[in-house]
Amino acid sequence: MDSIMSKLRNLDAYPKINEDFYSRTLSGGLVTIASSVLMLLLFISELRLYLHAVTETKLFVDTSRGETLRINFDVTFPALPCSILSLDAMDISGEQHLDVKHDIVKKRLDSHGNVIETRQDGIGAPKIDKPLQRHGGRLEHNETYCGSCYGAEATDEDCCNSCEEVREAYRKKGWAMSNPDLIDQCKREGFLQRIKDEEGEGCNVYGFLEINKVAGNFHFAPGKSFQQSGVHVHDLLAFQKDSFNISHQINRLAFGEYFPGVVNPLDGVHWTQQTPSGMYQYFIKVVPTVYTDVNGHTIQSNQFSVTEHLRTGDVGRLQSLPGVFFFYDLSPIKVTFTEEHISFLHFLTNVCAIVGGVFTVSGILDSFIYHGQKAIKKKMEIGKFN
Repeated sequence: MDSIMSKLRNLDAYPKINEDFYSRTLSGGLVTIASSVLMLLLFISELRLYLHAVTETKLFVDTSRGETLRINFDVTFPALPCSILSLDAMDISGEQHLDVKHDIVKKRLDSHGNVIETRQDGIGAPKIDKPLQRHGGRLEHNETYCGSCYGAEATDEDCCNSCEEVREAYRKKGWAMSNPDLIDQCKREGFLQRIKDEEGEGCNVYGFLEINKVAGNFHFAPGKSFQQSGVHVHDLLAFQKDSFNISHQINRLAFGEYFPGVVNPLDGVHWTQQTPSGMYQYFIKVVPTVYTDVNGHTIQSNQFSVTEHLRTGDVGRLQSLPGVFFFYDLSPIKVTFTEEHISFLHFLTNVCAIVGGVFTVSGILDSFIYHGQKAIKKKMEIGKFN
């Protein structure tokens, strides 16, 4: 039994020294305090890292198909009235959404940016009790109103009972409405008068678009849009204006849901128009992104980068359509962010490395100081220290 105990003692990697042989120094005490503080700070840092999740980033080729892209926007036009502002979206597959009205909200703003809560329709419009029927006569009692579309009817049974319906019929035909006052419905509703009354107002547009996940564009521009000879154009004649101020502020623009850490580079961007007219273009590269939190909840979203360009209607060039255009393209690379906690064994390993590393380095430093002091003291005793 004694031989076994003796062999175990020989395996001791930490031989003990009698305390009578210890030599405690002032420099050793200072090194001990400094190393203890350093170990404590490193331990707290490692503990915080262990308690909080870390995010791992990976890149993959995006192989998803048949998905849709959600675009959330909030844009303010301080000098463009809501009555003339329209939103269109189109993509390279040929799908078009013209004069989008669903899932968006328009708020009228005064010249100071305050929201105008209420508005009476047809302010200043002449009062006509008997609207013009499609057959040419005025509406009489016990008759059903069916307004004329002024040649833009798709069938003989079509009726246009409001100025908006006439403009929509013209749009489908690819016609421009040159003088709204010649249209009975627009005259009754005071279309031109309303535009004049809203002169100097602004508009805040917010909402979202749900579109195909392919390259395309969406834009805010004055007038109703239509196709003419395969070209996308806007009817600006009805407003009887030579120029439009497309100064704007992008309060928010996001392609998909919010996730922690996302940065949308266009949020808060403001641009003021200096030229009489122009087309302001944003060219956006959308990067599909998947974010997974520590609980396994996954968010399918997107990040994007952007460049800007102003296209002015210079003399000798084709007049550009006034408006704010967002051209977007999709990256073939998908980014994944995964939140995860560090394992306890990894934390324990790092703590041991901190304690052992600081202890060893401080021991080397203390030994260097101690032997250096001894050497200097010895030289001073024999008078060789200069």
